[in-house]
This record gives sequence, C-alpha cells and structure tokens, in this order.
Amino acid sequence: MLPGAGARGAYQIGVLKAIAGLLPEREPNPFSIICGTSAGAINAAVLAGRASNFERAVADMEQVWANFSTSQVYRSDDWTMLKTSLHWLTAAMRGGLGAYNPASLLDNSPLRELLKQNVRFDGIRRSIDQGHLDAVAVTASAYATARSVTFFQGRPEMTSWTRVRRIGRATRLNVDHLMASAAVPFVFPPVQIGGEFYGDGSMRHRAPLSPAIHLGADRMLVVGVRDERPDAEPPVGGKPQPPTFAHLGGYMLDTLFMDGLYADLEALSRTNRILEQIGDHKLTGAVAGLRPLHSLVIVPRQDLRTLAAEFLHEMPRGVRLLLRGLGAGSHSGLQLVSYLLFESGFTRALIDMGYRDAMEMEEGLRNFIYDQPMSTLYAPAHLKLALDR
Repeated sequence: MLPGAGARGAYQIGVLKAIAGLLPEREPNPFSIICGTSAGAINAAVLAGRASNFERAVADMEQVWANFSTSQVYRSDDWTMLKTSLHWLTAAMRGGLGAYNPASLLDNSPLRELLKQNVRFDGIRRSIDQGHLDAVAVTASAYATARSVTFFQGRPEMTSWTRVRRIGRATRLNVDHLMASAAVPFVFPPVQIGGEFYGDGSMRHRAPLSPAIHLGADRMLVVGVRDERPDAEPPVGGKPQPPTFAHLGGYMLDTLFMDGLYADLEALSRTNRILEQIGDHKLTGAVAGLRPLHSLVIVPRQDLRTLAAEFLHEMPRGVRLLLRGLGAGSHSGLQLVSYLLFESGFTRALIDMGYRDAMEMEEGLRNFIYDQPMSTLYAPAHLKLALDR
C-alpha cells in the first residue's frame, strides 16, 4: 500500500530498495497486490509493469527519483511562473475569466511525458499473465459523482465492488489513471476519464486499505510518508501567529494523503483485537467474512519539514518566489515545500532515509516477505502505541 506523497514518494523507493536487498537476485515482485494513490499510484504502476525482476524495477525507479528535477513534474521556468501568477491575479481582480479561468496553480504536463516514457503499461498485463502479480490498483476521486473510484487491473476472476461513495472498477490502466490519481486539487488540473473529471485519489479515500482487502490481501505492507510524532504544544501565554497560505496548503496535503490511512489502520487494529477476543467462535450474518489482517507499517522517523529546509535552495527561482509569497519560509510552511520539492538532493536524502527506516524493521520485513508468523500490527513503537489505544 503506497499512499499519496508528492515529492515524498522518494521515501517509498528507499523502503522498496531495502526489500529488494532482502530478496535473492533477479527475484520477481514479492507482492501479489500493489495499491497506490497519487504519487504512490505512479510507484505502484511502475512496479507492476516490471514485476518479473523486482530488484531491477526498484533500481530503475531509484534512477528516476534520485535524479529528479522540478521541471520533470511541472513547468517551473520563470516565465511560466510569472504568467501563472498574473493569470490568477487577473482572474481574481476581474471576478473570473469565464472559460479562461485558471484550472490549477501549476502545469504538470511534463509529468505526463515522464510517465509515458517510464511506465510499462503493457508490462502490467504480462506480469499478471505470468503469475508475478494478481492485481494493481490506483485510486482517483470523481468530481461529478463525488465518490472514490479504484481502477484496478488484475486476474479475470477479480470483480468490481460498490460501497458508500467508493467503488472498484476493473479496467486496463493507462497514463490518464495515474495523472488523475495525482491531480492534487488547485495545485494540478483535473483529468478526464470517460465522461467525468477526476482529481487526487486521496480526497475521498476514507478507507484506503479497502482496495487491497477487496482484492484478497490478508497481510499488508503500508509505507507512510509522515513522521507521526505530534508537534509540540504552543507556549502558554505566547501570541499565536495566523497560518500562512503555505501552511494551509501543506496542512491540506498532509490531511489528504495521510489522515484517512491512519484512521483506517486504527479501525483495523480494533477489529483485530475484537476477533482475537472472540477466538474460535464462528461469526455469522454480515460479519461472517471478517478475518484478522496483519499489517506492517513503515513511516519516517524524522520530520520531513526539517529535511526540506536543507534543500529549499535547489528549487527553481520562480517556484521559490511563488512559495515565498505564500509564506513557505516558515517551519509550518515547509510542509507544503516537502510535497513539491522534486529536486535530486531532497529525493536522494529521502531514499536514504526510507532505506534506513526499513532496515530498522528488518525482522518484520523478513517475516512479511517470507510469509512467516507476525503480529497483527508491526510498526514503530510510538505509532503502534497510538494505533492500539
């Protein structure tokens, strides 16, 4: 399970690199189901298309992520940044421009070209046919019908599902599904698939573990992208500062990408505890299919805002000026920066961090990969304590 992450998606590559190092050489993909949202959807699709050799797939992904530049994801030259700023300013001053209203803050057309070059969509079908993969799923949010849609490509017997405001739809994945899943509202433009426009899959994804469960998973590796230690309380008697636009933007992305995931993990932990107490008693009716689900959760052990501050200078000047105008210079504003900082210094540091954090949990990873007994929730101590409360 690879959630939304923006530039923080490089952390997921570090975790996958650690897993590749625990496998024999030229071993195929060890995961029967791969689910992703937003940047995680892109990582999931790349893995699925190259599932015959997991180590090679991860090495190819690392090559891209470790040499990233912002210009590969969205247009960041000074002229584009100036035009974007003037476009928004004009629309605001004139009360809108009708059909010419700005669709997004940034133009991510370079990302589409990058995906066309690096995602082997034909390889997804071969991976399934050769038995290296059961299914890959990416989730997007449908604007017209206001529901979460999980597009999945898998074995023929896998069927679609319908729940309240969320559905699973079997399809042949293409670049539009990935662009839609990563279309962060306001930041990137929505994407049309069929007769509807879609945006970032994290928006209505209130049960992000459900696609994997519907597709048959009984143990899940979840790679988060946020340090879950809470920030310090503001000093008593201190004068609070109002949030900047950058603070609000980072807060929004942080909420979109991660809050639903941890709420789902909490619910999963409670369900597992209930099933443990029930023991061998047979369940009937609507709960007859409940089963314990084992989860291994890996998250950063460092505040990524601090790391982003070290590499902010690598961003193109026009982007820095735009973010500075939104208040991104403060520590709170760096939350937004950490999701948009697609520069190699930052992404390489994230890959290294993901690798170290994963190897800190080597025992759990080995048990997971080789189908050995493991606890129903394996996570860093502070996170496990929070989820088990």
